[in-house]
Amino acid sequence: MTISGLDSDKFVKQFYIPDYIFLLYSTPKCPPITPECPVLVFINSKSGGQLGEEAPDNGLCKLYLNLERLKFSGDKFATKLEENLKIIVAGGDGTAGWLPGVVSDLKLSQPPPIAMVPLGTGNNFPFAFGWVELPTDSFGLVAWFFKLQSNGTND
Repeated sequence: MTISGLDSDKFVKQFYIPDYIFLLYSTPKCPPITPECPVLVFINSKSGGQLGEEAPDNGLCKLYLNLERLKFSGDKFATKLEENLKIIVAGGDGTAGWLPGVVSDLKLSQPPPIAMVPLGTGNNFPFAFGWVELPTDSFGLVAWFFKLQSNGTND
């Protein structure tokens, strides 16, 4: 994607979470650029009809267990990532309701903000609360990420 005046590599790196964060027992590797707004995205591409392949439970539990381990070992990046982490969940009503439940079950002292992107056929959950105003083109999507980066909400 090319947008005038935007360095797309630098832009994407502001949201990128390094691989070692997701790997249990990995060695900390401080990234050259600490992302300002690390984003974890869950996409249930088979939304509807209980067709999703894997639940977010395992992924989030592993992530937060590993973040705790890394913080305990002195990884300052892990601390900053946890403080600034935002989650985007894309799926139907079941997925959109499930992920906040998983985050709630983790009983985090500072749960991350969650943005919902409706996919599938129902999609009533986020619209019922007036949470979603989705961009329809690449420029709108970039603007949405800038908004997410600046204040962590979809206002």
